[in-house]
Amino acid sequence: MMHSVPKTMTAVLLTGHGGLEKLVYSRDVPVPAPAAGEVLIKVTACGMNNTDVWVREGAYGTEDDPSAVSTWRRHGNTLTFPRIQGTDTVGHIVAVGEGVDQARIGERVMVDFSIYNRDDDSLADIDYMGHGRDGGYAEYMALPAENAHVVATDLTDVELATFCCAYLTGERMLERARLAAGETVLVTGASGGVGSAIVQLARARGAVPIAVAGPGKEAAMLDIGAQAVVTRGQGDLAEAVEAASGGRPIDVVADLVGGPLFNDLLKILRPEGRYTTAGAIAGPVVQLDLRTMYLKQLELHGSSQGSRADFRRLVRYIEERKIRPLVGGVYPLSEFHRAQTDFMAKNFVGKLVVVPD
Repeated sequence: MMHSVPKTMTAVLLTGHGGLEKLVYSRDVPVPAPAAGEVLIKVTACGMNNTDVWVREGAYGTEDDPSAVSTWRRHGNTLTFPRIQGTDTVGHIVAVGEGVDQARIGERVMVDFSIYNRDDDSLADIDYMGHGRDGGYAEYMALPAENAHVVATDLTDVELATFCCAYLTGERMLERARLAAGETVLVTGASGGVGSAIVQLARARGAVPIAVAGPGKEAAMLDIGAQAVVTRGQGDLAEAVEAASGGRPIDVVADLVGGPLFNDLLKILRPEGRYTTAGAIAGPVVQLDLRTMYLKQLELHGSSQGSRADFRRLVRYIEERKIRPLVGGVYPLSEFHRAQTDFMAKNFVGKLVVVPD
């Protein structure tokens, strides 16, 4: 059932793999109608993520060819063009499909962007809105009603749009690595969306985060809860981490960088330490000395997105004010190219957020 909803809307369409020219701003995209069990939201804010860029570039490779142009899912591509990207969506419900209580109209919701495809906790067949179906870089978005969550918070829509993808990814990484209270976690790429989320999420668990970040971002890292900061690219990493930790063993490495740092990060881990990753900003193909892995009895975890339980914990952390939003910039939808250009430059802390014109 529709309520004063226009027939067309503005949106940014991903028209294929490639450069920024593949992102097309359009004013005449049909407004989706909510199917049975779905709601339609009027989007008020949508956070930007690395996944948006990498899917646009087709930068995920394949198991046979790391340099191949390929999208996010390793098995069973669900990306078709044109596609509206955008995962970290906040908005207000303006219409509902069959079987959804009309009393939900008017609710402000944060979108759980995951398409779980299963009833259990396995993420083996996970997909996401903005990839397998349209996301939030638009004025309106249709989604399953069960994925539209009211969050009891006085945060603004823009602030609420900084959480979902980055913090859900970070929470899943820490959950897989079983980070416990009192343990020390080294966080690479700590000034980005996921990295800054992990610093706060580690504190929410009672753990001690040590951040690795670029020059000029040290104060921001300390402000959000890092125990100490290692400035990236200055001297020997292992020595810098030992000094920053005061000699505390590193129980967990939460790595979002990869590349040449990878083997050093395994050396930094204590025996029986755990390594977890959800990104490879500095390069996905790394050198691994298997002797380091097996002689130190290390655990290596790959992680992406999160489970329903991870999302519920995230909502609880927001409502209990254990984590806070980090808005690095706000852009209108019509300036999407500028927003993504600034995003790729990484000269900010936290998340960039896009809002309707």
